[in-house]
Amino acid sequence: MFFCLLGVLSVLLMITLANLIFGPRLQNAPARENTPLISVLVPARNEAAKIENCLRDLLAQDYPAFEIFVLNDGSTDDTARIAQRCAELDSRVRVIEGASLPSGWLGKNWACHQLSVQARGEIFIFTDADLRYSTRVLSHTVAWMQKLNLGMLSAFSQHDTHTMPEKLVVPLFDMLVYSYLPLWLTYLSRRPSLAAANGHWLAFTRAAYLRLGGHAQVRHEIVEDVELMRLAKRKGESVLTVCGKGEIFGRMYENLRGIWEGYSKNLFGLMRFRAAPFFAMLGLLTGIHVLPYILVWFAPYTKPAAAAIALNLLLRLVLALGYGHPILTSVLLHPFAIVLFLMIGLNSYRWHKTGKMRWKGRAFSTHAFRSERSS
Repeated sequence: MFFCLLGVLSVLLMITLANLIFGPRLQNAPARENTPLISVLVPARNEAAKIENCLRDLLAQDYPAFEIFVLNDGSTDDTARIAQRCAELDSRVRVIEGASLPSGWLGKNWACHQLSVQARGEIFIFTDADLRYSTRVLSHTVAWMQKLNLGMLSAFSQHDTHTMPEKLVVPLFDMLVYSYLPLWLTYLSRRPSLAAANGHWLAFTRAAYLRLGGHAQVRHEIVEDVELMRLAKRKGESVLTVCGKGEIFGRMYENLRGIWEGYSKNLFGLMRFRAAPFFAMLGLLTGIHVLPYILVWFAPYTKPAAAAIALNLLLRLVLALGYGHPILTSVLLHPFAIVLFLMIGLNSYRWHKTGKMRWKGRAFSTHAFRSERSS
């Protein structure tokens, strides 16, 4: 058993190092060929505290040809007023009011669909209203898409964490991407299972987005970003997932409740709501990242368990140094972070099986969406 465990950990470490050294990074983009019009599409719901900084960063881009559409998705705070003030100061920004949510749609997917109808660009970039950006993020995105003739590109943002729950859990999602998936396989392989995407930054050519059917094709999907990339692979589009460190910055959740609810909404959906692979994933994480810390206290297993712990620590240290994670919590508290992640995973399964969820003030039934998905 321990030879298998040590082997898996060694492979994960090699994947991590390969992604760190050779993996595609947004900031390492090739030379840009030309400057097609970009439509930056920002769904915004109750983001008054962050949307102004988001729009300022987007307006400061060194790219010469872009427009920004902000959709006010039923906000109950000052989101619309702040966005409109930015629009009055810069004609590249337009604010639109979202229409009522139709039956069979999830809120963000409907907001993105409405934005796509307004967009005039040759490239669509969907991004969130609570992010910050470097001044070259648009240029680098276009350059990658042109160089590899991509229909879709997604970038994972660099996380900003402050509280202990954030420092524990949020970096684990980087681990699941950068340690478990060689990023270049998202481009080289046509297998939909080798898809990873982040709704923080989803870029499409207009032609590819229309060929896919846009967000209407994933209108009921909770993890719509990954489903769009899976769909793109099935349709034969060239896609790529890149590291957005140094280019896109975000604080996903600000407290334990936000982490618990946000990840409970998404985790089970990563396995397409299939219990067997989902629990296999949770079991794998337990066996690799938690079990050695328990067995090290039992004499027959002390040495191999200690070796497994050393590989775990090295893995998290490489991730922390490479992707800007807090070193002490990421490395020293690694098994506790995994346990908290597992608890959230079990809650995600419970939420979806009971069928009732709430997110950003909206209640919805996942039973209805699962029925539509299977039909």
